[in-house]
Amino acid sequence: MKKLWIFWWMANIFWAVIFAAGTAFVWLREVDGTGAIQTLEAKLAAFIVLLIAFIFPVIIQVVWLIVNLVINSNKKTKFQQV
Repeated sequence: MKKLWIFWWMANIFWAVIFAAGTAFVWLREVDGTGAIQTLEAKLAAFIVLLIAFIFPVIIQVVWLIVNLVINSNKKTKFQQV
């Protein structure tokens, strides 16, 4: 059981680092790949796209958290019954 929690935390840290790097990249660049100057509106639009892209991993992490909690709860009730 402890391995599941360790992997869950490692995955969360991985996604947090990737999101932070993507956010820093979006906010700190002066021009994008097409040569367009990045205004505040363009940066916000790129950030919203980044947020939408990270919705799927967040959903997976929440489901994984619920599964870990249910498994942990079931193991505790088994030990209490014995």
